[in-house]
Amino acid sequence: MTGITLFPNAACVYCGSSPGTNPEYMQVAEAVGKALAQAGIDLVYGGGRRGLMGGVAFACARAGGNVTGVTPQAIKASGGEGTGPTLASKSDKDEEVWARMDNIIVDSMHERKKTMAMRSGGFISLPGGYGTFEEVLEAITWNQIGIHWKPVIVINARGYYEPLKLLIENGVREGLIKPSGASLVTILDPPADGDWGQAVVHALRSWKPDEEAGYKWNWSEAQASGDSVDAI
Repeated sequence: MTGITLFPNAACVYCGSSPGTNPEYMQVAEAVGKALAQAGIDLVYGGGRRGLMGGVAFACARAGGNVTGVTPQAIKASGGEGTGPTLASKSDKDEEVWARMDNIIVDSMHERKKTMAMRSGGFISLPGGYGTFEEVLEAITWNQIGIHWKPVIVINARGYYEPLKLLIENGVREGLIKPSGASLVTILDPPADGDWGQAVVHALRSWKPDEEAGYKWNWSEAQASGDSVDAI
């Protein structure tokens, strides 16, 4: 059973609300945002102007893309998540770009993740911290157990996700992840031409599910009744 998707031609981007110490991370985030807009793929993200989250969103909206942020009320009330300054508008035109983005306010982190997943036909993970790790692993897990069946693309910029790649390989080697389970996520290494944006769009569109990778559990009845941890 695949999860309900309200906007199949949209991608959910998980990433840090901090910029990181290397400027390449922001460059990759901006390249991805711009490429999504040029490809006509809407962007769903965690909201706000800080860090890589702000960078990917602004780049997408500036290039003419549709952007929706999903922010818990507690985070909004505290002034937003992340460290470092917000991405300041350098002109009135920049402020107009921010104003074009939609923002959905939700009550909890669970509702945030559920809303982002339901509004997306695929997932992209830029570098990030604990929250990003948890989000991308949940997206992979939901593929495995059949809550949804969508591409999960992890951007291995500067080898950031090399430890995740090794962790999955070790899980397969130790018999805790079946070999086909490795296909539940695409870990994207640096493209030869350096164009991360186009590489990500290609990975999203060329992804093909491996029917042997996940469990064929049917969540339809649970969804209809509202049971099963609000399964999508």
